[in-house]
Amino acid sequence: MEHTVSTMGCNASGGSSKFKYNETAVKATMLIQRWYRCKRAQLEIRRRYSLTIFQSIEYADEQEQTQLSSFFTFMLEHYVNRDEVAHTSTSSHISPGADSHVTEYEKIDVPDSYRGPRLSFPLTLAQAKALLNAFKNRQLLHARYVLQLLCETKRVLKEKPNITHVSVSYFKEITICGDLHGNLDDLLLVFHKNGLPSENNPYVFNGDFVDRGKNSMEILIILFAFLLIYPNDFHLNRGNHEDYVLNLKYGFTREVLKKYKAHGRTILYHLQDIFSWLPLATLINNKVLIVHGGISDTTDLDFLKSLERNKLKTLMKLPKSETDRKNQMTTQGISSSGCTELSQSSSHAELTEKERKQVLDILWSDPKKQHGCTPNQRRGGGCYFGPDTTEQLLRRYHLKMLIRSHQFKPDGYDLTHDGKVVTIFSASNYYEEGSNRGAYIRMNPDLVPHFVQYQVCACTDKQKNWERVKTIEESALQTLQEKIFVHKLRLTETFAKYDCNSTGRIAVSDWAAAMESVLQLTLPWRTLKSRLVKIDPDGQVDYMSTFHYTDVARPTRQVQPTLVETLCKYRRDLQMIFNIMDEDQSGLISPDEFRKMWRIFSSHLGIHSHDAAIDKLAHSIDYNKDDYIDFNEFLEAFHIIHKVENKAA
Repeated sequence: MEHTVSTMGCNASGGSSKFKYNETAVKATMLIQRWYRCKRAQLEIRRRYSLTIFQSIEYADEQEQTQLSSFFTFMLEHYVNRDEVAHTSTSSHISPGADSHVTEYEKIDVPDSYRGPRLSFPLTLAQAKALLNAFKNRQLLHARYVLQLLCETKRVLKEKPNITHVSVSYFKEITICGDLHGNLDDLLLVFHKNGLPSENNPYVFNGDFVDRGKNSMEILIILFAFLLIYPNDFHLNRGNHEDYVLNLKYGFTREVLKKYKAHGRTILYHLQDIFSWLPLATLINNKVLIVHGGISDTTDLDFLKSLERNKLKTLMKLPKSETDRKNQMTTQGISSSGCTELSQSSSHAELTEKERKQVLDILWSDPKKQHGCTPNQRRGGGCYFGPDTTEQLLRRYHLKMLIRSHQFKPDGYDLTHDGKVVTIFSASNYYEEGSNRGAYIRMNPDLVPHFVQYQVCACTDKQKNWERVKTIEESALQTLQEKIFVHKLRLTETFAKYDCNSTGRIAVSDWAAAMESVLQLTLPWRTLKSRLVKIDPDGQVDYMSTFHYTDVARPTRQVQPTLVETLCKYRRDLQMIFNIMDEDQSGLISPDEFRKMWRIFSSHLGIHSHDAAIDKLAHSIDYNKDDYIDFNEFLEAFHIIHKVENKAA
């Protein structure tokens, strides 16, 4: 009995201690979970505001591009000497003809040393697979085959209607892809996961094939090849980046000229024409409308079907006539004397303003949660359309759904307007490696979208989540610091207005208001303050610390500050002009050409810089032995060096 009692007593005592132990373990577990969730939430906040920074600056750049488009069109069409035109025509094998220019690609020899794929037409699936393998191995398709491919592609596209009608039967599904933006690895991954295009595996690629990424040309070659092989089952829509003016700024023009030096301008000429022949929309089973951007309250599908889409080479707002354009540039202090007449490629009749707006709206617009349709001020083109606008269009044309692309989405897709507007974005790692997934849609005859997500992983699969977020955040902050630096003078003046006693300190709300009023990026400045400025113990902002994380290379200190800030602000735009002037793509221009480049651009911007300042600027760059300016050295000399403090999470 004692043993039993003893046993019972021991059991009772052990149960009590175990209960206490379990209670402590539960509390510890709850604390760990709370800490973990807090850290996860902090990481997610950092990731989201980093992506917001990227997107806001992207839209601001597009807006500036729209404002400068007439100037860059002027440069394209006029900054060519007569002898350069003749040289280009001869070296690129272009001869005038009734149908624009006909490229005599047969005259271009393919050397025996060329080890890339060789094409013969009509193309076969085996040749398309050879192209895929070649591009996986970073090979380049010879210019002779590129030009022949482009000529064949144009022939097929000219037969396509403005709005392509596609039927999906119960025997096959259709795949819809969004923006690729030169990311070849994403396209290869889609084909790997989803299968190559075929009669039983049709595809729709919804625009923005080019710009930003490094392999836009390879993507176009692959897409055009499959279009030629399966013209009834492989469909391409035009995006807002299938536009030669945008291509100048966002990298595609430079990529083509770098990869195909001798024939680069000829290839670009043909692509300019091909882009204008791309269909504007795709309609699946007369129920699902696919356009690149979106719609507006004036979108008229019947009207879109009837316009001559090839007349719209660029969607950027341009003067109506050559006389207007010359008058505009003369007003800005730029003389067009000594320049050639418009080339045949640019002397086409333009669409009316109504026709242009119809196309602009479907290529540039974005959805919004609120009702109504308003101008898209952030991008500088198209509209923001609300759920009522969507409902109006769907009801009018008896549609079920609108599928569009055009917008970065962290998960690769997004549903708005009660699921009636679907955004699909197929470029993973768009802003920075690890920043987002890509996705595509599989759609069956029931017209229910099935989303497939993916992400090309080179390094991110080896990184922890906090490491990926840190990389994205630092990259975003560096981009923002550059934007801050180029507005340093205006920001300083705006800060001073809030600092009545000249203490160098202002309230957080005033600092945030000043940042937004000058930069106009619609960013969560209060959230970002800990990453951008120093805060006093009393909660005041040391506003000059906004610029502490940026510095400029020494050579620029010899030049007036306003000139340096202008250079930083318009660095990419100046590079566009440089690419136009650098006919042989050698990366070199003469000091006189550099001065001319700067004077033309500063005149257009209304910036008054003395010749002495420009000379200092030119001489601050080391010339090479032939007394030419290396533009890469120019960029390096005036590139902003960011010093973003690495703070612990």
